[in-house]
Amino acid sequence: MIKLPKNQQGLTFISLMLVLGLIVFFVLLTLKIAPIYLDHSKVTNALKGVQQEPGIQNKSEYEIRQMLEKRFDLNYVNDITKDDIKVIKRPNYVKVQIQYETVVKLVGNLSALAEFDDAFEAGQE
Repeated sequence: MIKLPKNQQGLTFISLMLVLGLIVFFVLLTLKIAPIYLDHSKVTNALKGVQQEPGIQNKSEYEIRQMLEKRFDLNYVNDITKDDIKVIKRPNYVKVQIQYETVVKLVGNLSALAEFDDAFEAGQE
């Protein structure tokens, strides 16, 4: 009977720590970045809600901004300022555009930047 030498199986302690470190890094990265995209979904839902308002193309710029701000306040969206919202108003036409960016600190001096640009048009130009 031939005896084969037993090969070592499994991970060494160093490789196990490396794998666990990578898993922890990606979990923390996900936990930091996921709220940015959840807030962005609230912004897109607010835009869709304003777009579906009846007669939105006939409302004033002030009314449209107020509608958006109320929806942002209701959903606790804090990343958008008044300067991020652009409303182009013409008779029977409106275009609302929201451009904003969010910076989240990850670890030490490492940060993540997410830029968003959403818009809708209503009416005939």
